[in-house]
Amino acid sequence: MKFLVRIFFKILRFVLGPVMLLWEVANRPAGQIRQPAVQAGVDQQCQNLVLYQYKTCPFCIKVRQEMHRLSLKIERRDAQKDAKNREDLVRGCGQAKVPCLKITDQAGNSQWMTDSGAIITYLRGRFANG
Repeated sequence: MKFLVRIFFKILRFVLGPVMLLWEVANRPAGQIRQPAVQAGVDQQCQNLVLYQYKTCPFCIKVRQEMHRLSLKIERRDAQKDAKNREDLVRGCGQAKVPCLKITDQAGNSQWMTDSGAIITYLRGRFANG
């Protein structure tokens, strides 16, 4: 029975995955426009952020849409198909839960944020006004 459930969900992901990715591209919001110097500063701050994600996870899509709306160039790491990224996620966060935003401060300390709503609130609070 467990085998059949796994097969069912694999087929479901195989069918719905491309539809979800197409929907993401079709409904992509317009990016925030900033002065070049301000955008360069935002890009610099984004170098300390990493988003661990699954490509077709609806919550990850929601976070990526907000990143696009805020014009953020945050590194994305696939934790579903890349074993090293998954191991890093489990080691840092304690579980393989996505989306997960790794925030590294200037001292090299990392904070892991796993809730899509919390990630979006954090990104808006930090970057919405430039």
